[in-house]
Amino acid sequence: MKKSYLNIKEPRTKNQESSLSYLFGKQTLSCIFFLYSFVSFGQVTSAIDSTSIKIGEQITYHIQVEADTTSLVVFPEGQTFQPLEMIESYEIDTLKKSDKYNLIKKYGLTQFDSGAYTIPRQKIIIGDKTFFTDSLKVEVNNIVVDTTKQGLYDIKPIIEVKKPSSNWWKYLLITLLIIGVVAFLLFWFIWRKKPLTEEEEIALLPPYDRAKLALKKLDESHYLEHSEIKEYYSELTGIIRKYLDEKVYDHSLESTTDELISRLRLLKEGNQIDLSQETIKNIESILKRADLVKFAKSAPDIALAELDRDTIDSEIDHVKEVLPEPTEEEKLLDEKYREELERKKTRKKIIITVAISVFLIIATIVGFSIKYGFKYVKDTIIGHDSIELLEGDWVTSEYGFPPITISTPKVLKRMDSGVPEEMAQQVEVTMFGYGSLIDKFNVVVATSKYKNLGENKIDLKQSIEGSFKILEGTGAQNIITKNEEFVTPNGAEGLKVHGTLDMPVLNSDKFDKGKYATLAFVSENIVQQVLLLWKQNDVYADQMVERILNSVELKKAEE
Repeated sequence: MKKSYLNIKEPRTKNQESSLSYLFGKQTLSCIFFLYSFVSFGQVTSAIDSTSIKIGEQITYHIQVEADTTSLVVFPEGQTFQPLEMIESYEIDTLKKSDKYNLIKKYGLTQFDSGAYTIPRQKIIIGDKTFFTDSLKVEVNNIVVDTTKQGLYDIKPIIEVKKPSSNWWKYLLITLLIIGVVAFLLFWFIWRKKPLTEEEEIALLPPYDRAKLALKKLDESHYLEHSEIKEYYSELTGIIRKYLDEKVYDHSLESTTDELISRLRLLKEGNQIDLSQETIKNIESILKRADLVKFAKSAPDIALAELDRDTIDSEIDHVKEVLPEPTEEEKLLDEKYREELERKKTRKKIIITVAISVFLIIATIVGFSIKYGFKYVKDTIIGHDSIELLEGDWVTSEYGFPPITISTPKVLKRMDSGVPEEMAQQVEVTMFGYGSLIDKFNVVVATSKYKNLGENKIDLKQSIEGSFKILEGTGAQNIITKNEEFVTPNGAEGLKVHGTLDMPVLNSDKFDKGKYATLAFVSENIVQQVLLLWKQNDVYADQMVERILNSVELKKAEE
């Protein structure tokens, strides 16, 4: 109801007061005030600009009130003109006439069905008194269409609407970019065939070539120029020992001179290697001289050192000549050995790659878990029905009349109200919904229009109890309720009932713990309800419910 506050006061003259007292006396003053308040406190008239309209055409309904400047006037508001629908409520026009105000309130009404209708009496409150307007009759006529002159066309086919594009490709591009960077780094540092260093290239040469290269490097050194005899002989004997270690006796590097020479003679006597006595003697002589240089600080002549170098060079050639050629079996074993080494290297690279990948995945999961919570990350990776609804494309739409505006994860589809035929004579119910009690997430928007209500008022709590009976009929048990007032973002006031219940599990005798919330609004003979059902301990469903409840709006009559 619209309220009009009139706060202008005009004092009466002393002559007026004295004349009243003179005419009626003090004993009849209260009765006179009562009559004055009933007659001049307000006069109410109503009218319409037309008594015959076409379907959908608007008529203007006027209510005129004459009241004192100090009176509080309350006009009707909402859908109180049923069976006509109010589509617009205009501002109050105020005209001052002497010590009174003439208030004019206009409403825009229409009807979309043909027939004869009666606009019911409207209630106006003036001060502490209630007045009613007269009922008015309106004829709503069909629009006559001459089909002989009007072209007829087939029903247009259904047009497929493209789904609005989302930003999924951006996330995919970022993911592929990150994977590409990680893969490139793994290839560059682990799998890429790196250029060999000089030491690695030398290590890949055969023992004979390595020994020859080592002698060449010894010649390029400056040991002899600086009289560094000890270092020179250490390098020289190391070359012959490494060669013998790889080709003749595999303990040559750690053996003493006597042990090495004894081993060479033993191999010769056993006909395992055809070394000459001169070669063994030359090697022994140079090794012992080197021992004297290293341990006894002997200082042989530089020319002798150069001669020993040439002798080692010759003896390496001699050893190579007398070594037997490897058999096919030995070559095969060497090939298998190289293949095994290559497999070990590949296996090592795979282990390192997997370890780094697992570490990065775990680090990413831990990072997102710290920021968003482990449950959210787990449900995002594994999948969760509620999180898919929460993060999907939501739809904002209007349902019923008067329309309820609400945002939902999916479009609500028209449902069968299931009202029995005998009840359909008293109430008209339209329902829109998504999901069901079994689906563990359910949204229902219902509008109930009561017929022939008369002077009776709708009990909102009884309407909600009727919804609970429907829930119980579908198998819900142990419904616990809590009531509180609810106000939509656009100021519509209603009742919110919420709590917990046990929801049946499909094809089972078991029950799941669930939660519910229902909003109810009443306007004259219309009840509008929003019912939400979801599974308990579902944090994503809780967020969806909060978002849905915050989106509920009821259009006001003047909108």
